[in-house]
Amino acid sequence: MSRAIQVVPYDPNWPHIYEKEAALIKSALGENCLALHHIGSTSVPGLAAKPIIDMIPVVRNITKVDNYNSAMEALGYISRGECGIPCRRFFQKEELLISYNIHAFEQDDPEIERHIRFRDWMRAHPQDMEAYANLKLDLAEQFPNDISSYCFRKEFFIASIDQKAGQCVLRFVYNDLTTKEWQAAKHFRDTYFFGSHGIDDPYTWTFKHEEHAHLVLYQGVEIVAYAHIQFWPDKRAAIRIIATDENKRNQSFGSKFLELIEK
Repeated sequence: MSRAIQVVPYDPNWPHIYEKEAALIKSALGENCLALHHIGSTSVPGLAAKPIIDMIPVVRNITKVDNYNSAMEALGYISRGECGIPCRRFFQKEELLISYNIHAFEQDDPEIERHIRFRDWMRAHPQDMEAYANLKLDLAEQFPNDISSYCFRKEFFIASIDQKAGQCVLRFVYNDLTTKEWQAAKHFRDTYFFGSHGIDDPYTWTFKHEEHAHLVLYQGVEIVAYAHIQFWPDKRAAIRIIATDENKRNQSFGSKFLELIEK
């Protein structure tokens, strides 16, 4: 049974808790771990937060993280695989008064920069930090047992901070999409495939099917492309649909998207 959402005042002990746990994580991941960053709300002094220590281990090779699952389990972590974010390895641990989320990414993955930029912006801009704290407190009161609604209602605020912080890198997400991202997926499908032929999309059932993945490509905070992947036996996959926004064509987004999909 999941815990009720609880946003609490900033605890000055959080950085110390992070440092202690970070040493254990670095040891567990061995030579594959190049660096480790404290991210999320508990990394911002003064910011109210859920009592969850989020951290990013930067690794040489993301697939080799799987070799360290036993070492992570020995520390009390549960391996969640990618858990909706491509090329990530996600681990969780819950203790009585605090929890830990580990988001391992390979060096140069744009998700690393995105999280660090958001953290640093919050640290440097007290007005935005206060607005974010108030938003989270309001959402925790409105949705105390609905983590999906809590996260999705933060979506537009986070996107606005990403834009202010100058996010410009390419990154993509799949399946565990926000409302905005699902709307974009439907828009691409209707605009470039089904709607243009005057028919309703007959494959919306694939949006919640384990053999299908739906991906959106971001440039900064703007969604510029979409792809639908079908998984086949024997570790095979097929691209059923891939489309780039017509205003973004001839800018190499399609080829870069294909490279990310292949990876």
